[in-house]
Amino acid sequence: MLKLAGLVKDFGGLRAVDGVSFEVGAGTITGLIGPNGAGKTTIFNMVAGSFAPTAGRIEFDGADIAGEPAHRTFHRGLVRTFQIPRPFARMTVLENLMVVPRAQLGEHFWNNWWRRRAVRAEERRLRDKAIEVLDFLGLTKLGEEAAGNLSGGQTRLLELGRALMSDPKMILLDEPGAGIHPTLLGEIADHIAALNDRGITFLVIEHNMELVMRLCRPIVVMAGGRLLLEGGAEEVRSDPRVLDAFLGGAEEEEEGVGTLG
Repeated sequence: MLKLAGLVKDFGGLRAVDGVSFEVGAGTITGLIGPNGAGKTTIFNMVAGSFAPTAGRIEFDGADIAGEPAHRTFHRGLVRTFQIPRPFARMTVLENLMVVPRAQLGEHFWNNWWRRRAVRAEERRLRDKAIEVLDFLGLTKLGEEAAGNLSGGQTRLLELGRALMSDPKMILLDEPGAGIHPTLLGEIADHIAALNDRGITFLVIEHNMELVMRLCRPIVVMAGGRLLLEGGAEEVRSDPRVLDAFLGGAEEEEEGVGTLG
């Protein structure tokens, strides 16, 4: 579904991504891991259309999307979440979901005068869909709560819900487990797995190795802006290059840093 070929991104004299190539197969949950500064978020930003690559190709669902702005990749069914969620804090949780679907009739002011019935019918349909999403995520009781009042974990679930409202083909998840209580993290992992069973493809950036090893097949490892390794959980877990890049080497491991997974 997603193919990166020779992807490069320069910021002035800094090369953040250096010739990265890998593919994300349809129906997979692919993990993208690596130490801070590896280039993972830069990859996400190029794929999602936040900025254009310096060189290389990005293909999504057979189309070249390199350099396309974010609103166009969104319309193609490629949606991303953010490491720091960005809900509309003063709007309710339900309203945050209902504003997501694209090309709504009510976006054109004249439709609110001349096509009132159609606008109201669409709003009812979107409300019903949003309620279904809230029920799936276990947030039904919070539907009328201001989004700014949610806990960190609940905000992560809302961010996932907003992605679902766009009927995505693929979701780019940026650190879904960051700062989340282990109990709620398990719920988020279960939701991701359930959505994957429904046919949604995921590319996930995550530092929580337990979550990565549980969910992701395959796992792509980056270091220093380059692709280091791509493989299954056991292969990644045991590869000394990954230990060296991600944990700082065997010496630190002996001093109590621990092992992957």
